[in-house]
Amino acid sequence: MSLRRSGLQKDVLGLYRRALRMVRTKPPSTRPKFLLFVRYTFHHNATTVSPRNLSVIEHLLRQGKKQLEMYEDASVKDCWVSNEMTTWDEARRNSAL
Repeated sequence: MSLRRSGLQKDVLGLYRRALRMVRTKPPSTRPKFLLFVRYTFHHNATTVSPRNLSVIEHLLRQGKKQLEMYEDASVKDCWVSNEMTTWDEARRNSAL
């Protein structure tokens, strides 16, 4: 059984894959921070935005592409991770146990 995805779903998944590929280009010491930033941002937006709210999803896609282009720059070596992101990651890891 194959899943048929809408164009918007494909765009979101493509942006997520592109972001994960960007993480692999960063220095090994900062990769966990970039990965947490990407995972948290996508999870947070997925849980706070209704799938029916297409205009907001399109806006977030445009915003995400611009932000990703900035992070893809080779001169960007580190990113900031908030306490909220760290707490979310710890809770996610503890619930997986």
